[in-house]
Amino acid sequence: MDPSDSSHCTWPGVACTDNYITQLILDNKNISGTIPPFLSDLKNLTFLNFSNNNIIGKFPVAVHNLSMLEILDLSQNHIVGTIPDDIDCLARLSYLNLYANNFSGNIPAAIGLLPELRTLRLQDNQFNGTFPPEIGNLSKLEELSMAHNGFSPSRLHSSFTQLKKLKTLWISGANLIGEIPQMIGEMVALEHLDLSSNKLTGNIPGSLFMLKNLGVLYLYNNLLSGQIPRVVEALNLTFVDLSENNLTGTIPVDFGKLDKLSALKLFFNQLSGEIPESIGRLPALKDFVLFSNNLSGSITPDLGRYSALEGFQVASNRLTGNLPECLCHGGCLRGVVAFDNKLGGELPKSLENCSSLLTVRISNNAFFGNIPVGLWTALNLQLLMISDNLFTGELPNEVSTSLSRLEISDNKFSGSISIEGSSWRNLVVFNASNNQFTGTIPLELTALPNLTVLLLDKNQLTGALPPNIISWKSLTTLNLSQNQLSGQIPEEIATLPHLLELDLSDNQFSGQIPPQLGLLRLTYLNLSSNHLVGKIPAEYENAAYSSSFLNNPGLTESNLIGSGGSGKVYRVAANGSVLAVKKIWNNGPVEKKIEKQFLAEVEILSTIRHLNIVKLLCCFVNDNSKLLVYEYLGELATMSNVAGSFGYIAPGLAEWALRHMLEEKTIVDALYEEIKEPCYVDEMSNVFLLGVNCTIRDPSARPHMKDVLQILLGRNHPLVYGVKNIGSEYDSTPLLKISKRERQSESDSTLASDN
Repeated sequence: MDPSDSSHCTWPGVACTDNYITQLILDNKNISGTIPPFLSDLKNLTFLNFSNNNIIGKFPVAVHNLSMLEILDLSQNHIVGTIPDDIDCLARLSYLNLYANNFSGNIPAAIGLLPELRTLRLQDNQFNGTFPPEIGNLSKLEELSMAHNGFSPSRLHSSFTQLKKLKTLWISGANLIGEIPQMIGEMVALEHLDLSSNKLTGNIPGSLFMLKNLGVLYLYNNLLSGQIPRVVEALNLTFVDLSENNLTGTIPVDFGKLDKLSALKLFFNQLSGEIPESIGRLPALKDFVLFSNNLSGSITPDLGRYSALEGFQVASNRLTGNLPECLCHGGCLRGVVAFDNKLGGELPKSLENCSSLLTVRISNNAFFGNIPVGLWTALNLQLLMISDNLFTGELPNEVSTSLSRLEISDNKFSGSISIEGSSWRNLVVFNASNNQFTGTIPLELTALPNLTVLLLDKNQLTGALPPNIISWKSLTTLNLSQNQLSGQIPEEIATLPHLLELDLSDNQFSGQIPPQLGLLRLTYLNLSSNHLVGKIPAEYENAAYSSSFLNNPGLTESNLIGSGGSGKVYRVAANGSVLAVKKIWNNGPVEKKIEKQFLAEVEILSTIRHLNIVKLLCCFVNDNSKLLVYEYLGELATMSNVAGSFGYIAPGLAEWALRHMLEEKTIVDALYEEIKEPCYVDEMSNVFLLGVNCTIRDPSARPHMKDVLQILLGRNHPLVYGVKNIGSEYDSTPLLKISKRERQSESDSTLASDN
């Protein structure tokens, strides 16, 4: 290049000294491809910046010859491979930025031989090897960033504590293990320490909180344990985040000396004891985040009085007392998150005029009284979640136009639900379950286009559902159960395109189920305990909906194949086969004795392998229902071979057997001639008699499954119709037959139920 020609010095991004190019600043120029070899001809280059382009390839060889280079910035490109082992050839380098590339392998030891290096940024690459202890030799280093790399598990070298001028140490998310070196307190210039999201163990060194210049301390998301150091002299701290560790003990009282502290985050630990009152008087505190610990006692009452508090999160502790009165005193409060505590009293009146408030989450406490009027309509309020408290009063006609989630379940709200204007239009979730609301469901409630979840169950609502649904196009869940709603189920419900869960049970709905309801792809449906009549839509006559229509005497089911004293039996198609499913009645709390008997019979039935007993495949039990699933061998064959108090039998066969005995015919007469071999007659007679006993209309009079099994195995005396085997003291004497009058009563009951 001709030294007398200076035209190149006018090019964009080029700076010269004595016509020699000394700076090449080409960041954000959308440059692609590799760095050209001729770059090595620029011997006087001191500043090279190619950051934020689309450069590919490996570390540029051309750079090796730039011995005058002081600043090298190749960040935010797509460079791959390793850092050269002879990187120390750039002996004058003071700034090396390789951030956000795809470098891999080890960081070479030669990087510790750059005596002038002040800034080393290697974060957000794909390093998967190790980093060398020689980095501790960089005596002039002020910033070291190696965060967000996949290093092999590595300890933080104690040699790093020799970096007396280091101000920023950022190695988060880098697979660090072991303990933080105790000598970290010797890094006297340290201002920003971020070792978060690693696997560090052990205690937090006490010397760490003695660093006079330390302003930011991030140790969150590690495995640190023990107490937080008691003595705190790092009075320049502005951010402290020790969350997501295993820290125990109390919050240091000395934290109350940190007048510059803006954020204190200690959530997801095992801290206990009370919150020091002095923390409430910190003048710079904005974010106070202590949720998911074991903290107890009251919340310091001055919190928010002396600082413009923005975040207040103390959920999932054991805190008592009231919320601080001045939380929003500074007018900047964005959230009150205090659910799952033992807090009580009325809500602070100051929340009424808190226009900055976005979130209030205080569920599962013991708050009482009315909600401050202004809180309902707080200008920016998006989430109001106050379930599981003792709040009283009525719902307002208007709410904040920003409100998207309103959860007020399990309180004592009363009055009617009335909606005026368009303030509710952005509501997505409305949960008002288990309150004392009365009156009808207003038509205006169906005009919320963004509503996805509506839960009004367990109230005292009456009247019919609105005849027209204006705009529930987003609704996925509708639960109106356990009210006193009446009238017919509106056909419009079947037009809701996204509805997945529908529960109208325990009401007084009448009329037919709209057949269009079968077009919905419901994952949950419950219309039980109403006064519905007519047919069940064919789409719901399967095992998935076996509990959906109970206690509607007027409904008919095409797949019903039998019933007994304890439930009904359905023929159910499942995965290409046919099963027999018994639904056990559950009209109220089941007595412990009956529950125990049911579980015992299930256990026995599941292990029986006998010619005369149909195989029990599985059972399903929850608070609302019990299902027994058997193999299906045809209605007559299957139903005649199931025993026990919770077993079942086809009504026709049971009645025929009963009449046979009432006519005092012998059991032998009921057997097929082709199987009436003398050696098997006694066993077949016993099974016949057993079947009659197992189908007595009163389930409590049926034999226990244990007795049935013993009889089938020949270890016990056969039963006589209508009498249980009552124990070993009677084993030597045949059980008494019940009288003909008693048998006739059973027969009359059976025949009456058929008419």
